[in-house]
Parts: sequence; C-alpha cells; structure tokens
Amino acid sequence: MRLQARLKRDLKFWQGLQRTLKRVKSIARDSENLICDDLQAAVEQHRARPAMTFEGRTVTYGELDAMANRYAHWAKGLNIRRGHVVALFMPNRMEYFAVWYGLSKVGVVTALINNQLSGPALAHSLNISGANHVIVDPETSSVFEQARKLLERNMHEWVLGAAHGDQRDLVQALKSCSQLPPDRSVREDMTAADTALLIYTSGTTGLPKAARITHMRAQLYMRGFAGATGARATDRIYVALPLYHATGGLCALGAALLNGGSVVLKRRFSASQFWGDIVEQGCTMFVYIGELCRYLVNHAPDENETRHKIRLAFGNGLRPDVWPEMKQRFRIPDILEFYGSTEGNVSAFNFDGHEGAIGRVPKWMKKQVNFRLVQFDVESGEVVRGTDGLCIECGAGQVGQCIGRIAGDARTEFSGYLDKAASEKKIIQNVFERGDAWFATGDLMKMDAEGYVYFVDRIGDTFRWKGENVSTSEVEGRLQAFPGIAQATVFGVQVDGAEGRAGMAALVLDGAFDAKAFGEHVKRELPSYAQPLFLRVLPAMDTTGTFKVRKVDLVKDGYDPAKIKSPLFFHDPKRGYVKLTKSVFDRLAAGAVRL
Repeated sequence: MRLQARLKRDLKFWQGLQRTLKRVKSIARDSENLICDDLQAAVEQHRARPAMTFEGRTVTYGELDAMANRYAHWAKGLNIRRGHVVALFMPNRMEYFAVWYGLSKVGVVTALINNQLSGPALAHSLNISGANHVIVDPETSSVFEQARKLLERNMHEWVLGAAHGDQRDLVQALKSCSQLPPDRSVREDMTAADTALLIYTSGTTGLPKAARITHMRAQLYMRGFAGATGARATDRIYVALPLYHATGGLCALGAALLNGGSVVLKRRFSASQFWGDIVEQGCTMFVYIGELCRYLVNHAPDENETRHKIRLAFGNGLRPDVWPEMKQRFRIPDILEFYGSTEGNVSAFNFDGHEGAIGRVPKWMKKQVNFRLVQFDVESGEVVRGTDGLCIECGAGQVGQCIGRIAGDARTEFSGYLDKAASEKKIIQNVFERGDAWFATGDLMKMDAEGYVYFVDRIGDTFRWKGENVSTSEVEGRLQAFPGIAQATVFGVQVDGAEGRAGMAALVLDGAFDAKAFGEHVKRELPSYAQPLFLRVLPAMDTTGTFKVRKVDLVKDGYDPAKIKSPLFFHDPKRGYVKLTKSVFDRLAAGAVRL
C-alpha cells in the first residue's frame, strides 16, 4: 500500500512537472519573443473571451489589449523610449496590468511601486527606479505629493482621474492615443534578456531593493504557472493579492491569461468578502501568499466557504499549522504550494500536495533541478566549508541554506538588483567546484528522505540562545496552536550581559489571554532554549502589502516598558509569564535576574 501511494505521488509530481516544463522549455535569453508577444498571442486566440473582472466591470481580451495599446502610444508620443522607466504607483485596478503590458510593447520598463509605501520609503523606491514619469490614481496621488519633496529629481505626475496643479490628466491624454498595436519594429533588436519590469523586495528588514525582471523571467513566471496550475480557458482565478508583486501580478495573471481564462481582480484582500466574492463570481481557483490563509481560518464561519467551485488554491507561505484546516474546513480539493523569490533563480513546486512541504526533489530528479541545501553556520552567518574550501551539502533532515546554481540559461540566470553591490552579496563563489557561482536565497530549509523540502526560517530571523539555534517559524507554529492566539511572530532581542539573543513573541489575541495556561503550553511544546522570554500583545500585526510581518520595528522596540504601551510579559523561571514592569526591566538591565 505504501508503494502504491508513493507511485501515485510520483505520478502526480511528474505530471505537474511535465506541464510546467512544456510551457517554459522554449524560453531563451537571445529570443526576440518577449513577454508582450506571449500576451499578444493569447489575445489573438481569445479576443472575444472575458479576460478580467473588476468591481462590476468585465473586459474581453481584445478590450484589454486595446487599453494596453493606448499606453504604448502614449509613451511613444512623449518620446519615452526603449529602456526608459515609468513608475506605476497605484492600487489594484482594471488598468494596472494594461499599463505595463502596453509599455512593454514599446520596450519601456515599468517600475511596480508598492502602493502601501509613503514618505522616505516611497521616495527611495522612486529614486532608485530612475523614472522621470509616474502614473498614479486618486488614491495614491496625495501620497506621492507628500513624498515629492524627498525626490532627487523632478517627476512628471500622471493621474488616472482629476488632475490638479502640476499634475497631468492621463485619462484625457489617452483619448487621442491609438487602440491598435504599435509597430513591432519599435522593439527591434530587443531580446528576452532585456528588462521588462522592476519589482521591489518587501522591505521587511529595511528599505526595498529593486529587482530586475527581464522579459525572460516574466515569461518563466507567467508561462510556468500557466502550466503548473493546469489552468484551462474555463477557469476563473480570484486575485486579491497586490499586482505590484510577482505572485499576484505575474504568476496568477499568467495562469489565467495565457490559457484563455479569466481574472477576477480585487482592489485588496478582505477575509469577510472572500468566499462571497468567489461564489458570486464562479471562481475555480485562487492565489494566496503569506498569512492570507491564516486570516481566512481565523475568520468566523461563512455560509459560502463550502459552496464554492474552487478546485485549486496555489501560492506560497502556507504554514503547516494552517494547511490541514484550510483544506478540510473549506473543502479545497488541491493545494499547490510553491517556493520562489522575486530576484532569485530557485523555484520548487509541491505538485502532490504533501502537507507542509514547499516543494519536492525526488532522487531521480536531483540532477535536473538547480538548487541544493548546504550547511550553514547561523552564528557566523556563513556557509560551512570543508577542508578543501568547498561547501558541504546537507543530508536528509539537516537544516541548511538553499542556494541556486547560476548559469546562462533562462531557469538558472540571476538578474539581480539595480544595486550591483546588493546583487554581489547574494552570490556565493566556489561552492561545489572552483569557479562555480550560486545564488544565496537567505532561507534555511531541510529535505526529508523522500525529497520533500520544508521551509525552516529566514537566516536573519533565526537566532542563537543558550548555544542553540532557534527557528522563529517553528516557534510561531507552536504558539499559534494555543487557543486564543490569532497570530504570533517571534524574533530575538539583545539582553544586557547575556550571550546571543533571547526569544520574544508578539501576539495578536482572539479573546482573553490566560498567561498561566499559555506558559504551561509553551513549557509543554517547546524546549527551554526556544521558549520566548518576553511577550508583547498587539491589536494587529504591522504587515507588508504581501502579508509579511514587519519585524524590524518590533526588534527595535525590544521589551522596554518605557517605550511600549501595549501589554508586556516576562517569563519568570518560577512563576511563568508575569507582567513586565519597570522594576522587572531594571532588574534585568542590572543582571539581577537569572535567565
């Protein structure tokens, strides 16, 4: 029976892999076929079919293409030429995809700016883009205006709405632009290795970095998921993720639009509207990321949560403690979890839906995938090297850093960031042989004997305490199993006079908090070195637009009750979790408390 189950899993993995490889095998650096050519081909095949629905309005493939063509001619009319950058700073809306699709037709690069940014972070993202023009809408124009004084150069602001002062009316400008495709000669000599988009890192630990997304990489995202999901022309994919991010803006859109399917686009995610929307729109798939799934399972039961037609949910970041409830409570037939990063060259797929795994590399496939796990020293922050100076590959069950081989083909290329120094920091030389180069993902993972790969932690998040490595993601999973904990995030904080970093957890509660019962749960579930020394109760987590918790501010705040107004607790060795008062803090600072 075990053999039969394994063969069934292998078959499902193989089928998924074949679907994906079939769609991406023809992608090449020197190809003149660009991402806009892929999309144009889909338009010609499915011109009359519905392509996208947004806030009650549906457009066909032909109408979406006509919209994109207007943006292409708008750029040409302003002499925005091949290789120039236009910044796009808008929330999800019907025009979002059409803007960058249209600009790509004339070789213009679109910088997809996180619409959650403001002030210095927004100005930084705009400054490093090199753009002289920015497209905004009524929701983001005032935010841009406030950041304008921080810009290094003057930017022409184009508004999809009423324009005021120095703003320019983009709606009016587009009226005089042709709906016909621009002549292909305008991008003559361009290849798939040219840049199509700038997509920014989330900035969870600092200012965002701009990753270069070539036409080739955009094709890998869009074609890859068109194959991996097995999407069909009859599928309707619900997208509540921000389109400035690759998972929603490329992976999900590619799955739908390169197969003749339809996108049901939301301005933003809402747990209370999620299932009602999906039932009303007849959606058959949805895409997720980060903690979106946790928000769904933490939400009150909804009469629509099992009345849907969903056959597949796909995305990344589905935590192991949420996975079974997600699948069973909402009756989702299949979940496709994947691993990837905006700038990296590593991708993995869990085609057979093995709970908790982010991907799989069966032994018979190992030579055909470009990533490996190598031993890593958390304390030094470096890979472990043997006596020969080369890296040491991890064995089954051993935690190590995931790295991806850098080579010249589409699947192994590392395009990097606009910041060359930041790009170089992500490359490890002389890994398995002299002269080779590998991309460092910054993620710790482990692989079991069957080839299933499991995410352990971000390298910057894992910390050492009492001589042991503490995985924040594993501790978070244990804490969130306690009744009444809606969300938990764990990080390390410096304690005067103590070696390493002590664990601290920020908690969002769903009801009353029983500190004594929670302490008993922590003691039962976690070894002593992994038990959080400090707790902080928050009304909500500060997250990025892609639902990643911003730990940088939590680490900066630490556990000082003079700085933090929300409830704080300290783990007393004898009494369990007690309120962290100023007197307790002072005793800790003086080294009067034994940790």
